[in-house]
Amino acid sequence: MYALGIDFGTSGARAIVLDGDSSRASSSIVAQSSHRFSSTAEAAAPMMWEQVLWRLVEAIAPPIRAQIHRIAVNGTSATMLLCNQNGQPLTKALMYSDAIARPILSDLSTVAPADSPTLSATSTLAKAIWLYRNEDLSSLADVHIAHQADWIASRLHGQLPISDYHNALKLGYDVKMLAYPDWLLGLPIADWLPDVLEPGCAIASIRADLAFQYGLPPSCQICVGTTDSIAAFLASGAQHPGDAVTSLGSTLVLKLLSQVAISNQSFGIYSHRLGDLWLVGGASNTGGAVLSQYFSAEQIADLSAQIDLSNPCELAYYPLIRPGERFPINDPDHPPRLTPRPDRDVDFLYGILDAIARIESEGYQKLQDLGAPKVQQVYTAGGGAQNRTWRDIRQQKLGVSVVEAAQTDAAYGTAKLALTGLADFCTE
Repeated sequence: MYALGIDFGTSGARAIVLDGDSSRASSSIVAQSSHRFSSTAEAAAPMMWEQVLWRLVEAIAPPIRAQIHRIAVNGTSATMLLCNQNGQPLTKALMYSDAIARPILSDLSTVAPADSPTLSATSTLAKAIWLYRNEDLSSLADVHIAHQADWIASRLHGQLPISDYHNALKLGYDVKMLAYPDWLLGLPIADWLPDVLEPGCAIASIRADLAFQYGLPPSCQICVGTTDSIAAFLASGAQHPGDAVTSLGSTLVLKLLSQVAISNQSFGIYSHRLGDLWLVGGASNTGGAVLSQYFSAEQIADLSAQIDLSNPCELAYYPLIRPGERFPINDPDHPPRLTPRPDRDVDFLYGILDAIARIESEGYQKLQDLGAPKVQQVYTAGGGAQNRTWRDIRQQKLGVSVVEAAQTDAAYGTAKLALTGLADFCTE
């Protein structure tokens, strides 16, 4: 049996087909396709999402399509729109980073719990309330909230958009009780809330017309999806409490698998449910964006090879592009610290890499201080995962093994989710 995972990210979309033969130690990729968004407008247009979806499917060879029996979609967290029961958009899509709803936060804070992930200008719930107040929808009885992944999947199964408890976390869904809380059901947008299922659960068979048009099995099941960042975690191979995934991208993102949920809104820390376990996360403003201000990728590779790790780094940097840090220090005015700059570029790079590694270590310590388990192993994803010198520095700081993630593609994690659900994360 083959499974198709589709990833809609910030710069493009990607599809991966996995062979689900249970005799294999791990699922193998049998096909893949991709599309790069030509503009931010394309990335934010639902009708373009649908066109890209068909392009990704068409690019898969017909003999492989004929063996795809499960499909799941991931999207960027808190990217949403309002639609009717047929999926027709009633509003434009509001992207994951859109803070248009900031003015309603003061009112939302009077009803939502203090540690709720909804208390952010970019949350799905904040955006939904903003749309309720600012769009003329009073005459419509048929209005539904759809996350990006929900809406794209609905194009495949032809029913109302159905969400998953990863995307629905920022809508206010209680992932411990697996239900919408009473405070949320008392809001005027309560009738807009989608049904929520466990990620990976089958929703319905693919639309008959699509099965015929694209040569997919009529019995192919469209499954509930997830967010892009959790899909990347699922791809990594991490599956035991204490396993962590660090994404070394433009920023530094930490995710740690835990037996207990942790929420600390002041540091932007919240927990996603993974079966019977929890994925605790935090994000720092440091990362690769700072490095790229001073060095090209080629310079980083060349200079990294010249760093002598037998000599301890004496520089105490805090690499930021601009003032402000979220985690493990919560200070909107926290200053960048990148002086003094040594005469040699190799020493300057060493100082930055060492500082980011220190912040990573302090971040995991912060999660541990709040109740998460001790880190046992760190998987690395993102552009910095290829840098062996940086890996060695991080291992020294963390005191545990640091390995490159087996897979880093969110589409791979989503295909894996379609194949097995969250079985790997169930302790019972």
